[in-house]
Amino acid sequence: MLILTIKKKWFDMIKSGEKKEEYRKINRYYDSRFDKHFYVDRLLKPNYIIFRNGYRKDSPKIKCLCDLSQGFGKEKWGAEPGKSYYIIEILNVEEVK
Repeated sequence: MLILTIKKKWFDMIKSGEKKEEYRKINRYYDSRFDKHFYVDRLLKPNYIIFRNGYRKDSPKIKCLCDLSQGFGKEKWGAEPGKSYYIIEILNVEEVK
């Protein structure tokens, strides 16, 4: 399962259901991570991601069902205007640890 570390502000907003998208730069690093995680037989499929607030083993985590696309994000959720991102759409918060 893919684990992505995020800042507390965004973590809390996702956990509460307020933030419905998370953004990542479009680059080789994320190309390879998302290719391995979201593509099955060359088709894009929703999948689970664990968002973690911090790098410690006991850092707070939430498991979310997510979908992936590319495009322009929302400034209120941390995207820069006019910049294209991987958009991780949070379909459902499944589990909070």
